[in-house]
Amino acid sequence: QVQLVESGGGLVQPGGSLRLSCAASASIFSIYTMGWYRQAPGKQRELVASITSGGNTNYADTVKGRFTVSRDNAKNTVTVYLQMNSLKPEDTAVYYCNAALSVWTYWGKGTLVTVSS
Repeated sequence: QVQLVESGGGLVQPGGSLRLSCAASASIFSIYTMGWYRQAPGKQRELVASITSGGNTNYADTVKGRFTVSRDNAKNTVTVYLQMNSLKPEDTAVYYCNAALSVWTYWGKGTLVTVSS
């Protein structure tokens, strides 16, 4: 069964750091573009960062210089990370892992990140 499982969310103070992880259950994801999206209350889901199978990255302007996306293509599992530094209250959202290739797309269930003092 294909699935994406996020972990690493939680409560952090402004200026703090968190690292999110997404474990993709099938090695086929090594050829997928992997991404992190987020959805804050009352807002639409938005792209935060993505990384292609070749390692090319893309970031939303709001997180450039603060967030770093990376991936580890192991034999049977692909893991994608989102290192989040200098967190701001406006980064509070549910963060979703996404895998996309052509017409195929998969989503994780999300992990909540709350930035608050």
